Amino acid sequence: MAAVRDVLAIDLHAAGEPGRVVVGGVPDLPGGNMFEKMQYFRTHLDELRLRMLREPRGYPAANCNVILPPTDPRAAAGYIIMEQVEYPPMSGSNTICVATALIEMGMVEVTEPLTTFTLEALAGLVEIRAEVVDGRARSITFENVPSFVMAQDLEIEVPELGRVVVDVAWGGMIYVLAEVDRLGLELVPSRARELARAGEMIKAATWEQAPQTHPENEEIQGPTIALLAGPPSGPHADGRNAVVVSTGQLDWGRPDSWTGALDRSPCGTGTCARMALLHARGQLPLFTDFRHEGILGTLFTGRLIGETMVSGRPAVVPTITGRAYVTGHARYVLDHDDPFPAGFTVGDIWGTAEAFH
Repeated sequence: MAAVRDVLAIDLHAAGEPGRVVVGGVPDLPGGNMFEKMQYFRTHLDELRLRMLREPRGYPAANCNVILPPTDPRAAAGYIIMEQVEYPPMSGSNTICVATALIEMGMVEVTEPLTTFTLEALAGLVEIRAEVVDGRARSITFENVPSFVMAQDLEIEVPELGRVVVDVAWGGMIYVLAEVDRLGLELVPSRARELARAGEMIKAATWEQAPQTHPENEEIQGPTIALLAGPPSGPHADGRNAVVVSTGQLDWGRPDSWTGALDRSPCGTGTCARMALLHARGQLPLFTDFRHEGILGTLFTGRLIGETMVSGRPAVVPTITGRAYVTGHARYVLDHDDPFPAGFTVGDIWGTAEAFH
């Protein structure tokens, strides 16, 4: 397939987390479902992912989504989520950005005050319920894929940190969760670099010592992302977290390469994974709001609306409510003489750039 050189996009953020949405310029791709379309994209168009996420068009905490025709007739649109080191099966902040972009561009049928439609993500169908005023999405609620605990109370040996007790849960991605107070850290922006480093080390150690595979898709392995959990900063929330997203591959022989970036939002799939863990421990009943606070103090509201089973495992059905804000409309192009068609990384902000240039 020829390189895609010219795309139309809407830039947004959900509770602080950027989520670019490519709405034009990418042709439909072969595949019987969105996961298969992603595999084709990864093989033939991965340069576009790198171009959108790396400099000069992106930065370490950037995300990007590509809108494609769905394969399921129940869905209004399909989308591929793209991050620095992977194509996540699901993402809450990105889903909120995608739904908002489709509404504000008139790419789905919009009714006020409530608009409903279905999206097709890699992980499956996602139901959207949007509050719309004057053509703008004021709130997005989505029903996520069933979430469940994969392992509890694992003892992991982590370089520099020693023995750390962790849990692993699926919320649309495979998360490793650890309590921040046991690490001697605080969930505040001034300690973000330490949080990101600790999360990356815990994630890499868990992958090495206790790897997990999704029971319904053996190609989804992890954990690929870490959630550091703690108490809320005040009565307006029920919990606080910092989710650490990788910005490049780790090199165990070089401790300075253990770097990542914090999700600026409270993280939708991370909230689902944490709610599944709390429910399994008897600490979060069904139909109870869980107001989850991110590193910036912004909130997503989660709720468990049912119980189910996934390949014989007890699971819960979560919803997440949040809002996205449009920050710009753009046409991104690639000049034929541009020496950086896949973008670039530099070690000042990207960690050990030579590990993943």
